[in-house]
Amino acid sequence: MHRIKIKVICLLSFTLLVVFPIQADVKPNSLFASNAVLQRDKEIPVWGTADKDEKVIVELCGQKVSTTAAANGAWMVRLNPQKAGGPFKMKISGTNTVVLDSIYIGEVWICSGQSNMERQLGPRSGQKPILNWEQEAASADYPLIRQFCVPLKASRTPLDDCKGKWIVCKPTTAKDFSAVGLFFARDLYQKIKVPIGIIHTARGGSAAEAWVDENTLRSLPETKSIVDEFEQRLVEYPKQLDDFLKNEQEIMQKYKQDVENAKKEGKNPPRNPKPVQPGFGSADPAGFYNAMLSPIIPLSIKGVAWYQGESNNGKKAKTYQWLLPLMVEKWRKDFQQGDFPFIYVQVAPFRNMNPEIRESQLLCLPKIKNSAMVVTTDCGDSADIHPTNKRPVGERISLAAQALAYEYKIEYMGPIYQNYTIKGKKFIITFTHADGLIARDGELKGFSIAGTDNKFLPATARINGSTVEVWADAIDSPQAVRYGWENVPHVNLYNAAGLPASPFRTDQKN
Repeated sequence: MHRIKIKVICLLSFTLLVVFPIQADVKPNSLFASNAVLQRDKEIPVWGTADKDEKVIVELCGQKVSTTAAANGAWMVRLNPQKAGGPFKMKISGTNTVVLDSIYIGEVWICSGQSNMERQLGPRSGQKPILNWEQEAASADYPLIRQFCVPLKASRTPLDDCKGKWIVCKPTTAKDFSAVGLFFARDLYQKIKVPIGIIHTARGGSAAEAWVDENTLRSLPETKSIVDEFEQRLVEYPKQLDDFLKNEQEIMQKYKQDVENAKKEGKNPPRNPKPVQPGFGSADPAGFYNAMLSPIIPLSIKGVAWYQGESNNGKKAKTYQWLLPLMVEKWRKDFQQGDFPFIYVQVAPFRNMNPEIRESQLLCLPKIKNSAMVVTTDCGDSADIHPTNKRPVGERISLAAQALAYEYKIEYMGPIYQNYTIKGKKFIITFTHADGLIARDGELKGFSIAGTDNKFLPATARINGSTVEVWADAIDSPQAVRYGWENVPHVNLYNAAGLPASPFRTDQKN
């Protein structure tokens, strides 16, 4: 009899669940939360989830727009453009009501890339402290600068919500901001005087292909091989895992011995020898695009600041000149906001960073409309891939933003190689962004020149107006010139705006 009662109760409970389904609360995407900054002068999409066919009402700045949730619970409304200002309240109503406070309308910039963009202002274990971080944090009382931080995650399929959070910039929170992002936002705020929101979506060690979907990568012969190699790794992984498990004891014994040897020699210990499943690595196609970019589409934005490239060094460097423009094209297509400004940072000097990756980044400039490149030859560290002098990087991004996004009539890039002529024994190099060329701290350096034997020798260089003359007494028939063509360039060519020239070579071949 007791068992029969239990069965009846369970059956009634199940029936109630079927007949009276639990209502899903209206829930906005995590982008839409108290302290958010939304883009001014553009349509404002707001979206989230609710119950199927549930009526959802969104109210902001006197507007009241409604929609009905789709079969999968997804809903979206689009509010009319608003001028900069705040604070405002946003009210989202359905079966429940959500009220968001301290909403501002201003400028929204995506700050993305890998570790040099991800790195927060405050301390991080295993890395040197950001230059003057304590003083910078103590003075960071900017309540109208906010950061939305996208959690670090990879996914093989696009996610709907990254579950990030907005934080307001003040001395107690500034340490958690992207250092480059904060310096950029602070400098820009001081110029345009409107609220600024940065969407901090960056992942240390990530290659550019991890920020593009697979179908887009397949669209070009130069990038299709990235997907082909990934798919081959998927095929090979089960056997690699099986081989590892069969020999795990022997492998781990050797690993422990290698760790002990490294300690005795004062070296960093080797990584744990465990096969990594494809689909979740920093260089696997689409992983971060799916988890860290897709969830914020189609947020209205002003532009993108991008600091990445270190993980595309080496054999991947040549491909980068096609890969980055392809990524930008895809992002612009996704956000459907035209050719928004795209400002990227050329990788900084480091002993293991080959000049070919900087060259590929330079070659991206004419391929990406409405773009600018920030040169960092004076902000690197030969012994550290994470240089600590982040302030000039952020401020140079701000300069480019002022010119591209806000039409300030200012110089925003350093000298960029344009062309050359040969007169006798001299190469005459012309540049764009070349107003007021100067050699900082002494004679012009960093140039080399080659004759018919293609052997490069240190060259003498001299500024002549907006050009640079390059020669070497030992070379009668010069064929090519290079500037800063080293892993750690020692260069000093700047323009009058104090911005450094990009490394280049005249003998570049695709």
